[in-house]
Amino acid sequence: MPKLTEPLRARIQSTLSGQPAGDPAWVTALEQGTDSGHFGPGSAAWAVHGDMPTLVAGIRALLTQALHPGAMAGVHDHSRYREDPFGRLAGTIRWIFTVTYGDTAAAASGSAWVLRLHEKVRGVYPAADGTPVPYAANDPELLRWVHLAFTDAFLGTHEMWGVPIPGGPDAYVREWATAGRLMRVEDPPQSRVELRDQLRSYLPVLRYDERVADVVKFLRRPPLAPALRPMYPLLFNGAVASLPDDLRELLRLRRTPAAVVPATGALLTLTGWMLGTPPTAQRVAERRIARLGEPTASPAA
Repeated sequence: MPKLTEPLRARIQSTLSGQPAGDPAWVTALEQGTDSGHFGPGSAAWAVHGDMPTLVAGIRALLTQALHPGAMAGVHDHSRYREDPFGRLAGTIRWIFTVTYGDTAAAASGSAWVLRLHEKVRGVYPAADGTPVPYAANDPELLRWVHLAFTDAFLGTHEMWGVPIPGGPDAYVREWATAGRLMRVEDPPQSRVELRDQLRSYLPVLRYDERVADVVKFLRRPPLAPALRPMYPLLFNGAVASLPDDLRELLRLRRTPAAVVPATGALLTLTGWMLGTPPTAQRVAERRIARLGEPTASPAA
């Protein structure tokens, strides 16, 4: 890595993991374990989550999730996204990588930890007519919405900028349904068609209001380090470009110029060159699997 780009690489790593140098302890811990995990080399989940479009997918997922008033109320009432946005980001990345690359015990433990955090996220939000509606982050329909928004965002951005997915898009949806079940989502989608249909079934519930407008404004200009500010608008616009028209219009976001898509792809390629691929978590998981000397678990087992 040229010395000229090292400070920028360190700043990107610090933003994503909270640690500018070296690997977080939870990453190195993935080398431990007693089985190969739910996925493995050659899986769709490894292909998608180990690729650079995840940088755009995270933004798209947050934009989409905000449209559900129950999910938005949880963020508004309980999240410290303004005070510590990157701490929340690092926690989400930790869960994704633990489920993707850890052994089955680590995946279960990491998901249970998130569900415990959700237990205190509950309250009331106003319906469109002002009627109070109770919500809880662990309500089945909210858990499903978050899973759908996540899966849709990561698949959609990867199809736009990523490498070919082993087994195709359906394989990714089917494999990542494992994460949904770990998060108590009943009957998560098993194909891209099911994903689309389940996501669209929420359209009557979704809405844009001042809370959503505030989140969109924050995501458009988060408090990044000065070195990262020139890069970020292209990632945000890439997320907008990747959104289906109905969700983009609900968010009251304009269609982006056609040049945004190839420009975002170029930025992701450059970022991948600086950070290195695959991610360290994948290399650590490969060492665990090699140590165990066993075949990988069947995807979505």
